[in-house]
Parts: sequence; C-alpha cells; structure tokens
Amino acid sequence: MEKEFNVTGTCIPEMHYMVDISNKLDKVFKLIEKGKYFVINRPRQYGKTTTLYMLERTLNKNEEYFVISISFEGVGDLIFEKEQSFVKAFLEIMADSLYFQHETLSAFLEEEKRNVINFKDLSRAITKFVMKSNKKVILMIDEVDKSSNNQLFLSFLGMLRNKYLLRNVGKDKTFHSVILAGVHDVKSLKLKIRSDEDHKYNSPWNIASDFDVDMSFSKKEIGTMLDDYMESKGVELNKEYFSDKLYFYTSGYPFLVSKLCKIIDEKIMKEGQLKWEKEYIDMAVKRLLNDDNTNFQSLIKNIENNNELYDFIRKIVLDGEDMTYVKSDEIVSLGTLHGILKEKGGNCKVNNKIYEQLIYNHMMIKVIRNKEYAEISKYNYKSNFISEDGNLDVKKVLIKFQKFMKHEYSEKREALLEADGRLLFLAFISPIINGIGFAFKEVQGGEEKRFDIVITYNKKMYIVELKVWHGEEYHEKGLVQLGEYLKQYSLDTGYLLIFDFRKLKAEAGKVNQTDIEVDSRKKSIFEVYC
Repeated sequence: MEKEFNVTGTCIPEMHYMVDISNKLDKVFKLIEKGKYFVINRPRQYGKTTTLYMLERTLNKNEEYFVISISFEGVGDLIFEKEQSFVKAFLEIMADSLYFQHETLSAFLEEEKRNVINFKDLSRAITKFVMKSNKKVILMIDEVDKSSNNQLFLSFLGMLRNKYLLRNVGKDKTFHSVILAGVHDVKSLKLKIRSDEDHKYNSPWNIASDFDVDMSFSKKEIGTMLDDYMESKGVELNKEYFSDKLYFYTSGYPFLVSKLCKIIDEKIMKEGQLKWEKEYIDMAVKRLLNDDNTNFQSLIKNIENNNELYDFIRKIVLDGEDMTYVKSDEIVSLGTLHGILKEKGGNCKVNNKIYEQLIYNHMMIKVIRNKEYAEISKYNYKSNFISEDGNLDVKKVLIKFQKFMKHEYSEKREALLEADGRLLFLAFISPIINGIGFAFKEVQGGEEKRFDIVITYNKKMYIVELKVWHGEEYHEKGLVQLGEYLKQYSLDTGYLLIFDFRKLKAEAGKVNQTDIEVDSRKKSIFEVYC
C-alpha cells in the first residue's frame, strides 16, 4: 500500500508519512513510569489520538504494562443519564476494546458488568480486573469532551481519584496510570448541573500531573516526515527549505503541516513528477486558504459564537493592538483552548500565519462590505496593478491608494486614526491580490509601532510597511529597520506607506525613493505619504 499524508483520524506508520515523535513519547512515558494521572488537552486535530495510538504501540512492547484504550466518541447520551447505565457501559466499552487481543479478560469484564449497579460496584470491578491482569494497567480515554459537562462523568473521575489516593497508601489496587485526552482540561471543568444553576468550577481531577509536552512539530521534526516521504516515494526536495517554510506558515500545528504537504503531493505535483519546487509551498498555502475544511469551519465557528472573543481577536488581527497574554482571563483561555491564540513575548498572538490570514480574510470581507469603504471600488480595479508579466506593481498600488486618500479622506485626515488607515489599506489591497496572492501581517512593537505586510503574489514576495509619521528621527530608524527586514527575506526593494497627519499639505501626496546600505548591500525603499 502506498503511503499518503493523513489529515483525518489516526496516523499509522505503515499507511501514512509521519513525523518522528519519539522524543515526545519518551516524555509521556516518563509520566507513566511514575504512575501519574494526566490530561492531554489540545485543540482539535492536534495529534492527540495519534499520540495515544503510538504510545499504546510502544507500551505493548513492554511486558510490564497492559494498555486499555477506549473512546467516548459515538457512545450516545443515554449512558450519562443514570449511574447504573454508565457503570455498565464503561465496563462494556473496556470489554469491547480487549476482545480481539485479550478475549479472556474481555469475558471477565462482561461477567462483572452483570453485577455492577453503582460506582462502588465499579470500583470493586476495577480492583479485581487489575489484580487478575497482574500487570501495570494503563487506561487511556480519548474524546472525554463528549461527557465533560456531565455530573456522572465527574462522579466517575471522583471515584478514580479516590482509588488513586488509596493506592498510594497501599489500600487499593487500581490503574497504574490514567490518561484523558480531549480539547478541554478536565482539571478545571466549568460545569452547569441544572439549567437554573450558575456555572461553577469542579476539581475531581486535581490529582492530575501537568502535561507540558509540546505537541506542535518543530522544524527538525517536520524534517523527519519529509525524510519518510522522500525515502518512501523517491521524491527530491530541499528538506531544510521546506521544513523552515512549513514551520513559518503553521508554527508546527500538526494538521496544517500535513495538509500543506498533502496539497503539494496530491494537487500541485504532476503525475510522475519527483521534485518539489520552492514555489510549491506558497501555492499550497494559497490553495489551503481557499479550502473549506472542518478545521477551518470549527475555527471560524468558535470565533463567531462569542462576541467578546471576536472583538478581542479583531483587535489583534485587524487593528494590530498588543493584547497582554493572561491565561487566567476567560477570553484568552478560550482562545488558547481552541488553538486560536498563543503566547509570544508576553502578548497574545494568533497561533500561526495560516490561521491569522484565514481570520483576516473572514473579518476583512465584513469591513469591505461596510458603507464607509464603498468608495474604494472606484480605485482598486485589479487589472490596473498587474504588469504584463503577471506580477504585482506595488508602486502603482501605493500611488493609487494615495490618490484615494486625497480624494475621499482629505477632510478626515486629522480624525483618521492609525488603525483606520491600516484598515483602509488592507481593504484596498485585498481584492487586488486575492485569488493569486495573499498578504501576511507582522506587527512590530517598540516606540514607533510598525505594521508590516508581507505579500506573496505570482511567486514573488513584497514587503510593505505601514506607519504613522512621528518625526524625522523615528523615520530614519524606520528606514534602517525596514532594510534589515528586507535582508531577512533576501529582498532588495521595500515599500513604505506613511500616514502623515501633520498640517502640511505638501507632505500629503509626496513620493520618495530612498537607498540605504545594509551589510554593504544597497536596499531601495519606495516611500508614499498619505
């Protein structure tokens, strides 16, 4: 069977190109060795199920351990209505998972199921099962979110907690280690027991150890999947380049890494072709951003379903504001839970550039539909800015935007805020580059905040920096900073859009070309003042 890049369900080494996660598994194994109970809570499609599967394969090679791997996905709601239904269903699920490999133990659980009617009975059944197996039993439960807002499930966790504490003082036999996997952190469940009751926090799982394993893929780990791909399929590619670019766009989010590789392998590569060209990665990003998949649908749904979260993320993505990362804050915690936000330098950042662009596209279309931006369409007709060779003429874009600002916003310049100017430009350029290119935003902090846009269009890259005029000294520093940025991307030309709110009519409408040296290399910067 020919391998493929997998973006749905469990990844299996014999069927799929996979990242070598042995280093991560070693860290998890150390928790198991110590008999820890813990929760793997990560966003959807972040490799939780695959990690459990690979961990189970590893543990099964060790005679000391006995693994029971179950899931609450697809079990229905009836088992959570009554205690008797739950305890019987739990033993039945365990029995089903053991049937093919351990028929005797499976039959033992089926027999025990007949006699259990409450959690006390279930506790005894677990004790007898552990003693009968005569090994260190590891219980893995995937998709615990299915039941996490249910009092019966919390009672179940409380029973396991009590057995864990008794085991540690030699008064009970129970699972050596319990691993729960889901999006939510069971350690800090927020539960609503009855419809008329306020939400309240419960901690039936406060025995759980912290799970600090980084499950995102590093550049090096991404390279191991590319090694697997090259060896299995005989494809030639620049591993260092593609590992770096895949990480740049995804920040190692497992689903996104595999999805981009899958697009290149199955959608961009021609039949019989055995080499990845460098431009394939940007082509794959463009295709992915136009893709309608469940991961993106879930992301947008989670944002749209919470007005506070929507406004918070809008400030980061569209307004370029610095929002301090405080994990205990309800909105920050929610954004992190769903894989939308992460901490970087003490501030909230969107998890990766793919998500940032997706959210930007989603929010920007609402801005463009706003009546205040209706006049833009008179100025940004796409064909006016595309050269004969199909490349983007950024100089024309900036000069036309300058004209737009002069004609439509000349009386509003004093009242125009920095964020409004950025939104106007982003709304202006979006229809021009959409379909062929895309633009990633980079907010640079410091005394003079800069808003950089990295545009990829027709296999070429352009950097446009947006900033407000704050004086000649800051302007000179900004030129040097932009020159360094151009060096980072190996570019010789950059573009600077300056929102100049001084009452100097001669400055609005000014165009300038400045050359600077960066490490003895000339960098040319095209400046446009609005």
